[in-house]
Amino acid sequence: MTLTTAKSPQFTKKTWIWQNYQIQYTVMGSGQPLVLIHGFGASIGHWRKNIPVLANAGYQVFAIDLLGFGDSEKAVIDYSMDVWVNLVKDFYDTHIQRPTIFIGNSIGALLSLIIVAKYPEIAAGGVLINSAGGLSHRPQELNPILRFIMTTFHKLVTHPVTGQFVFDRVRQKSQIRRTLYQVYSDRNTVTDELVDILYDPSCHPGAKEVFASILTAPPGPTPDELLPKVTSPLLVIWGENDPWTPISGAKIYENARENGQNIQVIPIPNAGHCPHDEVPEIVNQQILNWCNNLGFNN
Repeated sequence: MTLTTAKSPQFTKKTWIWQNYQIQYTVMGSGQPLVLIHGFGASIGHWRKNIPVLANAGYQVFAIDLLGFGDSEKAVIDYSMDVWVNLVKDFYDTHIQRPTIFIGNSIGALLSLIIVAKYPEIAAGGVLINSAGGLSHRPQELNPILRFIMTTFHKLVTHPVTGQFVFDRVRQKSQIRRTLYQVYSDRNTVTDELVDILYDPSCHPGAKEVFASILTAPPGPTPDELLPKVTSPLLVIWGENDPWTPISGAKIYENARENGQNIQVIPIPNAGHCPHDEVPEIVNQQILNWCNNLGFNN
């Protein structure tokens, strides 16, 4: 079931019913399909500087709000990477049904990598932009002090009283802006529009429960576990100034390339965690160059 809903200046959003949940998506253009998958707290709007450019270059561009984010339903469930993998796979089966390039940022990049590794028959390739290593931190990745802090924070987030307090503080526009200042190199790119893209969905019913569930969810597979299973070409784009997922994380992809896998790694100077939004002209061109060189748009 597909219904046309709100229209932005750049693209029309639609609603797809998945497992009785409303999922928001958009599609623009024609040609080789691309699927854009946002990161934690983001949505279709985070790709507003990419969708029209890629579509006008001869690609059919899909972007989706993952369950729990954006204008998709804030289902009160136990979230995991598997939930979103199943969602994206079913979206592909319903709307695309042709080998697709999966493009993601942060958690969306990890999700893209999982799909490319798990379902090689549907993947023409993957573009990973500042890929996360997991949906959450693994205990062995934290020192004892940080492990204690994270355990305490998780208890606060899931408590019915303190959870609301924590969520209300985190979702304040001023706090969202401060967080963005940490991960965007150029503060001028942290606009009111960008803050609203992250803030507005936090006002939806169920948003607090989604926040708590995702923060306490299992991390999912690591890139190290996934890469040996990948047979499709990968483009790895990394903003060099990212404090959340430092560019040192690109080393495993460089090692895989040296071991014969078809992987290109592109560092982006003067950009942080979201280079597709911070320096879209650079990232768009890198994606188009890579796609064209591989013959996806011939």
